[in-house]
Amino acid sequence: MSASVTECTNLLGLPRPALEAYVAQLGSKPFRARQLMNWIYKRGAGSFADMTDLAKELRARLTAAAEVRAPQIVSVQRSADGTRKWLLKADAAQAFEMVFIPEPDRGTLCISSQVGCALDCSFCATAQQGFNRNLSTAEIVGQVWLAARELEREEQQRLGAGAPTAPAAPGDERHVTNVVLMGMGEPLANFRNVVPALDILLDDFGFDLSRRRVTLSTSGLVPQIYRLAEETNVALAVSLHAPDDALRNELVPINRKHPIAQLLQACWHYLDEGNGRSVTFEYVMLDGVNDSPAQARALARLLKGHPAKVNLIPFNTFPGTRYRCSSVSAIQRFRDELLQRGLLATIRRTRGDDIDAACGQLAGRVIDRTTVRLGNKLIGVAVQP
Repeated sequence: MSASVTECTNLLGLPRPALEAYVAQLGSKPFRARQLMNWIYKRGAGSFADMTDLAKELRARLTAAAEVRAPQIVSVQRSADGTRKWLLKADAAQAFEMVFIPEPDRGTLCISSQVGCALDCSFCATAQQGFNRNLSTAEIVGQVWLAARELEREEQQRLGAGAPTAPAAPGDERHVTNVVLMGMGEPLANFRNVVPALDILLDDFGFDLSRRRVTLSTSGLVPQIYRLAEETNVALAVSLHAPDDALRNELVPINRKHPIAQLLQACWHYLDEGNGRSVTFEYVMLDGVNDSPAQARALARLLKGHPAKVNLIPFNTFPGTRYRCSSVSAIQRFRDELLQRGLLATIRRTRGDDIDAACGQLAGRVIDRTTVRLGNKLIGVAVQP
């Protein structure tokens, strides 16, 4: 992964071994890479001139050959509940989104892995945009780096260093403590760029996040789950949304290639490799579609006896959708059916829906797109090895 010193290299895209190789090409010792990571990720520095414990000669070489470049902000929206949504520039025509959700005990950043998505889940706004391209490692890591800087800037303004910002809800965390790959795109379809990004998020000299505070959500690319088990140990979330193959084929078309039994086998293997204590199964609540007590009981039978959590997600509407959210009573009844059968089940609190930042609402701006519908060609087109 080392880069030529004649190119302008974005250091945000380099995990520690690659960064060590890069600084070696510049004639410096490997420990300089650790210093660089400390400046970039711990202190949020974007200018080599600010990295005062680096030798002047190295700073000069870095200035000439490298950069720290995050995605460019196109717009920012703030929800009444404190949620922020950033629209970020991918190129002249394309844009993708990330969302920060402040809560009393954590600050969760939801990041994207692709511009659009090719998996065509019928209840998801992102899927309706089509697919343009994978995000690079630098673009994935750059979202976290950018959000940390923006939140720090807001905090300084709030404390009086500049114009005041709207106060957050009492007790809400104002910094990134958790990162979830649940934004635009299917992370495992961009495996080559996502895994190095995860390395940087977990690295002691990177963002130094606990593996339990980084969650990758997948629609169910089974071969990539097996590969992921060998590469990392972040928390795993799976978009299940149905207790049987017939319905999941309709809601999550990748199920036609990797049915539920194969998917669950891959999930239990992921845990067997020491990658966490449970898998979270996401289940969007769709009125009259997947929310009956009988379906809850079927879901409980499917997961019973395994280390599983179920996160029930009230459906968030978007233009053109044919679905409606289940009633509050139906969602609570579904949860109670699961709890009575020994499954841990929670109901996700909807955040940011007034700015279309809630789960399933991210759409970005995917203009130059390749609309891919599920079929035998999907894996060859959409999944990057």
